Amino acid sequence: MNDSLPVIRAVDGGTARLLPDVDRPRAWLLTVDDAPQSYVDLDDPAYLEFEYQCRIAHVLDTLAAGARDLVHLGGGALTLPRRTAALRPGVRQQVVEYDRALSQLVREHLPYGGESSGITVHEADARRWLAEAPAGSADAVVGDVYGGSRVPAELTTLGCARDVARLLRPGGVFAANLADGAPFAFLRSQLATFGAAFAHLALVAEPGVLRGRRFGNAVLIASGRPLDTGELARRTAADPFPARVVDGEELRRFTGEARPVGEDEAVGSPVPPGGAFRVGGV
Repeated sequence: MNDSLPVIRAVDGGTARLLPDVDRPRAWLLTVDDAPQSYVDLDDPAYLEFEYQCRIAHVLDTLAAGARDLVHLGGGALTLPRRTAALRPGVRQQVVEYDRALSQLVREHLPYGGESSGITVHEADARRWLAEAPAGSADAVVGDVYGGSRVPAELTTLGCARDVARLLRPGGVFAANLADGAPFAFLRSQLATFGAAFAHLALVAEPGVLRGRRFGNAVLIASGRPLDTGELARRTAADPFPARVVDGEELRRFTGEARPVGEDEAVGSPVPPGGAFRVGGV
């Protein structure tokens, strides 16, 4: 049993809470303004509680299995960087987290070993950091930047997509956590946007979300090379909350007539309806 007390602190993005998990001795849920952000088990950093993080982990384990340089846009409590450091020692990971106070909270209460773990945290604006990062310096990029419960508008544009493509080495893979519901105007616009910067796309989501039955997460995958999604599809289908991989003609039909997002028309992702996300299935 985790008998630690909750930690509550004002951070740049609102009010952060570290809540102990009563079922796991050194596990914590991080929320910001009551929106679940991260879950970390200090005794088992490979453990993932959120279903969308499981799906991104499957992408990293299948489509980016040989990656040696990873970039994480959005840090939170560093759940996926901790997992990668534990399972793939020697991988170099750059984490970009805008909220300095949140980073300090994580360093104090959820230590991760600092740069000796291969994890380097940059307290910076993700869009600006992307624009200034060296070209061809990453094998995989994970996008999970949220201001509260929304993706900031500046990270939804064609310019941002092109910066991600520039950052990646040939054959590199991008995976982004997005959230939307029917009629999927935001998700379709992001598929069109990243489809204009990358030759190959795929999408991973729960069937109920894809059918428009509920608001939820979808993982967008983009690469300059063809994506062999067979193993990814098998792993996501076997998860506690099974998901589907959509690509090819089916994904083109889903995207429809959506257009890439220009800088002057960008908006953040939609506000989730109340109760849209569940712990264990965020």
